[in-house]
Amino acid sequence: MANLKITLVRSLIGRPADQQVTVRTLGLTKLNRSIIQEDTPQIRGMINKVTHLLKVEEV
Repeated sequence: MANLKITLVRSLIGRPADQQVTVRTLGLTKLNRSIIQEDTPQIRGMINKVTHLLKVEEV
């Protein structure tokens, strides 16, 4: 299964609480920080919810 490199590129300030929780659940804490997650349906669902805040690349 592939891995995804997920980077937070937009600020969470002023975003609804559910979007903030979703980004934190993905493991992102600060702007321009990246994490590597496995490509699962659960992770894809979280990415789709906050896709306007993230940059996603396949690794």
